[in-house]
Amino acid sequence: MDVRLAFPLAWFASFLRALRPLRSMIFVLLLLITSALCNAALGQANPELRNYSWDFSVWAAGATGEEVTNSFSEAQLFTAGVSVGHALSGEMGSGWRRGHLEYSADFVPVFVQFAPQKITGTAFDPILLRWNSSVHHGRLSPFVELGGGGVHTHSDFPQGDTSTFNFMARAGGGVVITTRRAQALEIACRWLHISNANLGPQNPEFNGVQLSLGWHWFK
Repeated sequence: MDVRLAFPLAWFASFLRALRPLRSMIFVLLLLITSALCNAALGQANPELRNYSWDFSVWAAGATGEEVTNSFSEAQLFTAGVSVGHALSGEMGSGWRRGHLEYSADFVPVFVQFAPQKITGTAFDPILLRWNSSVHHGRLSPFVELGGGGVHTHSDFPQGDTSTFNFMARAGGGVVITTRRAQALEIACRWLHISNANLGPQNPEFNGVQLSLGWHWFK
């Protein structure tokens, strides 16, 4: 095998193995996407969401990634929480760039690492910026986001002589599927980074992929 292909193929194989713990969640996501699209297809009209001021949501997410072994199957996380958002602008731009900016904050009472060691805690993301695209296909519209915050755990995270407080950063995007007036299903995929910024004696990092499912109420 060409040595230039060896590393990307090995990384891709590791990534596929890492998704195994999330296979149930992936199946549920696909099932819900299908259900939402069918429901949308039966709807009479596309509810207008461009003029809302507030965005309330509940969500759950699973993540898999690496900490010290460079294997995406090394560590798995489950998080769940609520989010409160507020539109910062009306629609801006033109063409495929048209959309509006939203600020939100996440409150995460459930933070659990299942592997390589069970660690629990809570988290808070006070800075989340989302660009909601005005481009849509039926009731489906995309978004991109960038955010960060912190997590406090009951023991050092990752395991070892690290820290009980870590910073989080994430970037990604997804789709919002309007299912009924002023309500929508969200499916998202993000890159997630967690580290303590040298607050502890050691500073290993969690870097991984997060899949999430959420439900929104717009006001």
